[in-house]
Amino acid sequence: MDKQSQTELEAATFRRLLKHLDERKDVQNIDLLILAGFCRNCLGKWYQAAADEQGIELEAEQARDIVYGMPYAEWKDKHQKEATPEQLEAFAALQNK
Repeated sequence: MDKQSQTELEAATFRRLLKHLDERKDVQNIDLLILAGFCRNCLGKWYQAAADEQGIELEAEQARDIVYGMPYAEWKDKHQKEATPEQLEAFAALQNK
């Protein structure tokens, strides 16, 4: 596979991941962190880091908005729930490993 095709496939895969996460707003970031070790905010940070590596100016907030498909504050207001005691306990256990 040539490099251009690989890049296009990776980009398409990333767009599909964002679409999937957008369709699964019921899956909270803490759930993703507990199960997969990353969340939507991590994706935003990685997106910004990739922009930095390419010399592209992109603020952290802009990158996060791309991942969330809307301003982060709006997403939080509409979709983020308070973490349950069980979620907080599971997350804390991971932090202590």
